[in-house]
Amino acid sequence: MHSLPSLMALAAAGSLAALSALAQPAASRPGYSDGVVRIGVLTDMSGPTSANSGPGSVVAAQMAVDEFNGAVNGVKIIVIWADHQGKPDVGSTIARQWFDRDGVDVIADMQGSPIGLAVQGIARERQRIVLLASSTSSDFTGKACSPYTVQWTGDTYSVAVSAAKAITALGGKRWFFVTVDQAYGHALTRDITEQVRKAGGEVAGNAVFPANSSDFAPLLLQAQASGADVLALSTSSGDTINLMKQINEFGISRSMRVVPLQMTLPDTHAVGLDIAQGTYETAFFYWNRTPETRAWSEQFFKRAHFMPSGFQAGVYSSVRSYLLAVQRAGTDQSESVMRELRSHPVHDVFASDGMIRQDGKMVHDIYLLRAKAPSASQGEWDLDDVVTTLPGSEVSRPLVESQCPLVKAPSATSQ
Repeated sequence: MHSLPSLMALAAAGSLAALSALAQPAASRPGYSDGVVRIGVLTDMSGPTSANSGPGSVVAAQMAVDEFNGAVNGVKIIVIWADHQGKPDVGSTIARQWFDRDGVDVIADMQGSPIGLAVQGIARERQRIVLLASSTSSDFTGKACSPYTVQWTGDTYSVAVSAAKAITALGGKRWFFVTVDQAYGHALTRDITEQVRKAGGEVAGNAVFPANSSDFAPLLLQAQASGADVLALSTSSGDTINLMKQINEFGISRSMRVVPLQMTLPDTHAVGLDIAQGTYETAFFYWNRTPETRAWSEQFFKRAHFMPSGFQAGVYSSVRSYLLAVQRAGTDQSESVMRELRSHPVHDVFASDGMIRQDGKMVHDIYLLRAKAPSASQGEWDLDDVVTTLPGSEVSRPLVESQCPLVKAPSATSQ
């Protein structure tokens, strides 16, 4: 497997070429702002969440562009990337520069909800499009919705409904949460608490911790003492990996169902099946689910040297759909492109029949996965079984409950 530095070097080469192109004057073309369609991938390139997005998201975006042979309607497409370092202020500075100086038309990925919320505000002021792949707070399609933002992969509400329905059906009735003190963590616990109670369950407690912690012993002792039969982790990436290792040390999985609510394929790979086996997770994408997902993922693997996460597959899907919308609209003007995005279904390896609603949510199916026993795995990345498919229409917040100001009097057929 290639190291992260080598993959970053590969991405850096493409970024330097793109930046060079930015400096070159582009010929004016009717319908296009400056004769170039520029896609910016703003992500975590080297931090604790980089395996889920980062260099892989850059690879995924480039794969989408390559399907168009680097041009749409004869207009050159350029992918650039930047590392927001996990900091909203850094992400905001990059976004302003991209929009105001570098002519970036759309920003994709945006790992981290605090960064996504900050950048979304800037994009809205400048009337530029944001395609969120790995920012999952449900506020993006709720009170903070924007006419220029699409939340592509999923949100904390859909994860909550999926997990609550599936785990309560398996007998999990009393839940204890371990929640990272960040926007998406609180949103995830809030949303799933609501769904657990609707399903007839109860919440025994919630322990909150600062991001990037290393000692979870006091929280896990609290969980064990609560009498809960489900331990739900409202966490991601590095925190999830550390928690899973310590949960294994405490032997908690013998008495509680462990549900890492935002665990991804790279997380499971990092933890290993000796620890992860038997845990449930909800996923937006799984590489080995169908012949089509497997074929695309194998192409991704040839470039990235690891299998894609759901967030990375979401970057590919969102960029590809954006370029199809630009192609149909004959322009990169944001309002026209957004109209095209909303008026056509999403058919690709990520979503078989996705649709973008008024609130900016891309509605698609979600999958309940169960980590395999080590003896059942057929290879390094053969880590999960798909237990069931949860239809997008059943796990998305109904528009009649939406707090998004863009949603107006939805009909019964638009839920």
